[in-house]
Amino acid sequence: MKLYYTPGACSLASHIILNETGLPYTLEQVDLKTKKTANGQDYLRINPRGAVPALEIAPGVVLTQNVAVLPYIGAQSDIAAFHPAAGSLEQARLLEALGFCEDVHSAFGPLFAPDLPAVTRERILNVIARRMGQLEAELDAGTDGYMLPTGFTQADALIAVILSWAPHVNVDISAYPKAYALHERVFARPATLKALKTEGLA
Repeated sequence: MKLYYTPGACSLASHIILNETGLPYTLEQVDLKTKKTANGQDYLRINPRGAVPALEIAPGVVLTQNVAVLPYIGAQSDIAAFHPAAGSLEQARLLEALGFCEDVHSAFGPLFAPDLPAVTRERILNVIARRMGQLEAELDAGTDGYMLPTGFTQADALIAVILSWAPHVNVDISAYPKAYALHERVFARPATLKALKTEGLA
């Protein structure tokens, strides 16, 4: 498998999960501004949406979107929490958690826009506060500090990466101690440290 990634973007979650599984993979960095890969390919020919992650699982066979890529990687592994049985409630809960991560992702994303008007930023911050409150409540519901009772899953990797953007957009998440603790726990995992080092972020 080949993971197309941009350092620190949400593709970092896939990088972390690949490391967690121990599956063989290669990496190719993508410049999201120019839509070029590190070896000069037109990234839009690989992923017409132009976003990361993209996972090439066979020559010319590319999977995109976190909610597809992360479960696919998990399904290739022998880690039970990463690939609950097809059709089970546990599988549905994992997909539900990944969907919620994308809600949080969508809340933070607009803050990266340049020259954001103050009134717009205030509205976005209100949405982030609502989503963070929902996350904090979920983490307070007996999941041992993770998003699901099965323990660490792809959803935890993804939400931790999204929360890592907070300092870069001047968002203080200290009012959400369980969410902050989850971020710190995930970013202390050896698989995460390895991914951060490889992406030049450590």
